[in-house]
Amino acid sequence: MIEKMNLDEECEFFTAQRLDEIVMLRLKENLLFRATDLSVRDTVLDYLERVSRTDSIKVVVIISSPKAKGSEEYFNFFHRVLISKFDDKDVHRLHNVFSQIILRIVDLNKIVVHANSGTVISLFLNFSLACDYRIVADDTVFQNPYFKLGLVPIGGGAFFLSRRLGRSKALEILLSDKDITADEAKKLGIVDKVVPQEELEKAAVDTARYFAQKPARSLAGLKKLINYSLMDLKDYMALEYQELIKTIGDRLY
Repeated sequence: MIEKMNLDEECEFFTAQRLDEIVMLRLKENLLFRATDLSVRDTVLDYLERVSRTDSIKVVVIISSPKAKGSEEYFNFFHRVLISKFDDKDVHRLHNVFSQIILRIVDLNKIVVHANSGTVISLFLNFSLACDYRIVADDTVFQNPYFKLGLVPIGGGAFFLSRRLGRSKALEILLSDKDITADEAKKLGIVDKVVPQEELEKAAVDTARYFAQKPARSLAGLKKLINYSLMDLKDYMALEYQELIKTIGDRLY
């Protein structure tokens, strides 16, 4: 394991800053378009690998961009593919990038805290569900736009929600066009804490510092045990990809 490593970094997908035993990862805006570049996947996975090999890091905090545009960005992205018949390889790459990052977050030997705000599409909710603890601002609204484009949810949504809420409730949520507010998400159990927008980053750091008080080996071992039920996530992602390809093919041809 490596103790002394510079983990401050800036790339096209995120900026990173080390705060003692914590790493802060701030995601940039327009992630759907950025994520069609496979080099983004490699950059993120390489960075997380360096974090995993640094014993003194106990917690990773991921903060999503406050400028997220929700369904607007989602529809703009798929408009290029489905309506304008832009290169559908972008969708394949998008799924590849997010599925690989989600799998790595689940497998990471650090506790991962995710902070989010604003209008959030189901893909980024699923990204959040892959993390270990979720904090959202009180203005957060989760949207479910994929049915309007005749697609299936990607990013492990059906996998995570069915395990967290049960099959029936997961199906109800995934079939619904209704937005989910921050308070509703807290009641459902898909977020852990709701705070005022101006306190979001402080709440995330405070939570990370609380976790960081525990021994690193204990945190890593506990996460591995808790995530035992997620061992078939990789197989699920492969099935999800197959279903995505079918729906994309139906729309394009």
